[in-house]
Amino acid sequence: MASSSITDFYAGRNVFITGATGFVGVTIVEKLLRDVPKVGNLYLLMRAKKGKSVEERLEELKKNSVFDRFKEMQLESRLTKIVPIEGDVGLDNLGISPKDRQTLIDNVNVVFHSAATLDFFQSLKETTNINLQGTRRVVELCQQLKQLDSLVHVSSAYVNAYLTEVEEKLYPSPDDPEKIIQLAETLNDEALKALEKKLLKDHPNTYTFTKHLAEHEVANAASSFPCGIVRPSMITAAWKEPIPGWTISKNGPQGFFMGASKGVLRRLPLDPSIIMDYIPIDVVVNGIITTGYYVNALKAKNAGRPAELQIFHLTSSTYKPFRFDLMADKINSYLHDYPLNSAVWYPNLRLVKSLWVFRLSAILFHFVPAFFLDIVTRITGGRPILMRLHKNVWNSLNTLERFIFTEWHFDSKRLLALSKSMDVVDRKKFVIDIGELTWDEYFSNTIRGVRQYLSKESPKNLEKARRKDKILLGLHVALQLLFWFGIFKLIVWISGVSSAKAALILPVFYYLFGLL
Repeated sequence: MASSSITDFYAGRNVFITGATGFVGVTIVEKLLRDVPKVGNLYLLMRAKKGKSVEERLEELKKNSVFDRFKEMQLESRLTKIVPIEGDVGLDNLGISPKDRQTLIDNVNVVFHSAATLDFFQSLKETTNINLQGTRRVVELCQQLKQLDSLVHVSSAYVNAYLTEVEEKLYPSPDDPEKIIQLAETLNDEALKALEKKLLKDHPNTYTFTKHLAEHEVANAASSFPCGIVRPSMITAAWKEPIPGWTISKNGPQGFFMGASKGVLRRLPLDPSIIMDYIPIDVVVNGIITTGYYVNALKAKNAGRPAELQIFHLTSSTYKPFRFDLMADKINSYLHDYPLNSAVWYPNLRLVKSLWVFRLSAILFHFVPAFFLDIVTRITGGRPILMRLHKNVWNSLNTLERFIFTEWHFDSKRLLALSKSMDVVDRKKFVIDIGELTWDEYFSNTIRGVRQYLSKESPKNLEKARRKDKILLGLHVALQLLFWFGIFKLIVWISGVSSAKAALILPVFYYLFGLL
């Protein structure tokens, strides 16, 4: 078997991972255990939650669907390499006990820092503590590690969201981190909120602001040990690994495909002509693992001294751009290829370019059906949630508008150069070049993955779901006919015109409704 430089690098090395229970973190764990059989221990920072110890949470983690293929390959014995470390990036010293901290100091060789709060609506106090101070706490630990070979910080392409053309470089800090930390620690949320707009300047929210500041925490340490920053854009379902279409994230297209397949999401505020920057989770994980190897290799070439900070964009906008108008007419087809047995109505998703038109259409196509469906749910003893969900979306539109209708171009020349510098074996095993990705096939797999891993519907009931989909189509057509017959009768009743004239007016109403 041909040798892999990256696999050889991680063989025998122990890795410390923050955010290990998240979408990125758990996929890193699976990839390392599956493709680097001689990797050392994987120390996962975890916190006890909802009355469950970290050991209990680890057992839950091992049941994650990311390990389905792993288990089919009968690799469960490698799960013994996982070592839970109780802690939290939001606590002093990461909340790690002195004994566990010493274990990390003595044994860890590589650190992947992926923990963050991704909530765009989170207070500046909380995002400063988790994203900025959390990163500082990780860097402080790294400075104590006796055998550290590399630190990889998972940032975001949107940390520079105030620019629409972004390069793979460190941009000036938006503010003094010490000042922001002091304000966050001394002021209450209300006082911070009053200062927020002034502090954020051109940043759209506290997430991008504090993640930008966090990059400078890593940059400050780059002269002490090898450091890399990766900036993924919107992270989406798996392209190839562990299974095409696999996902546990409801963010981005996975979330709205999930709602659309249920039949409850029928309109989406999105301009299909602008580039949407999506990047598959497996490419992100491969980029993180490759960067950990690469920054250490640069140190070896630099006479044992850390090279300058390495920054890579894990993005698609300038290399493999995706626009929804490339497949707008195919989305519904994919939804009907892989329908849900739990669908409440016939799926039919339309993209709306205007936010005010979306609000208008949401009243008719979201709130009215949700009102009646919630009543039915309540009568049948279920928990009504649709009205609440649609209200949450409605209330978040102003905050998300910038991300929905802005086109960013993230340069990825340095990442592509890194891919070309890899040997053939590593380029195949740790794919970071998406040149061969075809968006049609990818989104077909994504919708199938959403069905199986988010909606929890087995491939075995697909034919049953397709039969139900045809029934829902019949009901959908019947309801439309009934609706337009009602409009026709309403025109006759209100205007007093003949049925023949009303029939001539009806297409005007049909056209106007078609705009919603």
